[in-house]
Amino acid sequence: MTRSIAQQAQLALLLEVATTPTPGNVDRRRDHDDLRFEQFLAGAVGVIDGLDALANPDGPPIGDAFEQAIEGMSDSANTNTQFGGLLLLAPLVRTAVTGDLTQERATAVAESTTVTDAEGFYRAFEHVEVAVADPPTDMDALDVRRGADAIPTLRERELSLYDVMARSTDRDGIAREWTGGFERTFDAADAIERREGPITDRSAEAFLDLLAAEPDPFVAINHGDEVAETVRERAAAAQEGVDPEELSDELVADGINPGTTADILAGGIFIALCRGVEV
Repeated sequence: MTRSIAQQAQLALLLEVATTPTPGNVDRRRDHDDLRFEQFLAGAVGVIDGLDALANPDGPPIGDAFEQAIEGMSDSANTNTQFGGLLLLAPLVRTAVTGDLTQERATAVAESTTVTDAEGFYRAFEHVEVAVADPPTDMDALDVRRGADAIPTLRERELSLYDVMARSTDRDGIAREWTGGFERTFDAADAIERREGPITDRSAEAFLDLLAAEPDPFVAINHGDEVAETVRERAAAAQEGVDPEELSDELVADGINPGTTADILAGGIFIALCRGVEV
């Protein structure tokens, strides 16, 4: 049976959390005290209507479909499981359903977003709590934690969702993907595609590639830049032979969650699936 684009995206979310080890993150062998593997499965089930909307070229704006996915995730999992992953997947899914999934076309889709898309993005924060960095001083009125209360400012400044992402790149790795050609996401897809073996094993190696290459922004937000750099160095050591299972256990025990890296991996898995990588 051929999977739809929406089903490919849903499967990518499921494969990301099933991949192990992904040091520090929830996976099929490890839970956090406040977040469990089965909640990620429930979240991935809940997003399907939003993914179907994203995968409809004549469907609602990207921002509205994204909010629908987040609402479904929250209702199904009763918590935030895949907010960042869905934000990254949103333009990729809309791109895939309208033609070839390339960096250039995905960037064009992101750049074409409107104020309406930004409004949907902000409303999504009404459905779930998301850990984010404090905004720059000139962006206080657009703090995403304000949710729909920020919409009048969005309209006044005529900011599209891409504009919001462009103003958030300093501390947000998903915003950097949106405005940087989705470079790391496509790199992850390339890494998965060129390796051999089960896709979850390929994805585990791709995760280490990502984590060793750059400090994880989510770790930096929650634990500081020094800790994020230390995690990057330890991931690089794991590539050279240090047991990644041991690193994963230690990061989970310390409550260190490289969530942005997991989000980028989910996007990479989606692209790899669209290219024909088999499960």
